[in-house]
Amino acid sequence: MKIILNGVQSNLRFSSAHIIPGHESCGYIHGHSYFVDVEIQGKRVGKFDFVVDFKDIKKYTREICSKLDHKLLIPIYNDLIEFEDYKVDDLFIEKLKNQKNVDFKIDKKRYSIPSVDCVFLPLPYTSAEELSKYFTDILAEKLIKNYVNIEFISVCVNEGIGQGAMFTREMDYEKY
Repeated sequence: MKIILNGVQSNLRFSSAHIIPGHESCGYIHGHSYFVDVEIQGKRVGKFDFVVDFKDIKKYTREICSKLDHKLLIPIYNDLIEFEDYKVDDLFIEKLKNQKNVDFKIDKKRYSIPSVDCVFLPLPYTSAEELSKYFTDILAEKLIKNYVNIEFISVCVNEGIGQGAMFTREMDYEKY
């Protein structure tokens, strides 16, 4: 059985600014009012014969949305972004979060932005495609702790009505 949460109607939303370095029109800081749709397929189990309790999906998805809401999303694994005074390594995100300002360069443009206004993501881009994978991976990690019946999780991150990207992950219980 498949369950579906519509991001608009379930209030699974966030508004963020981002930049896609090197892209002709998205290479400038701009923003979207995103909404997130979630689909989960699995067997019905437990006392109430649920696939997954809707409240769990909403809680975890809203936690991710809340983290990204009203922030500038910065992909740290993008080769076109040059961070000043830092080498990208495993502790890079924590180092950036602890700075007063983050300084970086994209092509000939220099940026200095308060770190508290940013979310540093372990992604190559902050595209809808990469954000949908990001959401799916986090949801899979959270749901696997309490559910052993899920076959796959799909998340669609929409940049607006009729424009989004969906990523689907088959659940591999041996991986977690």
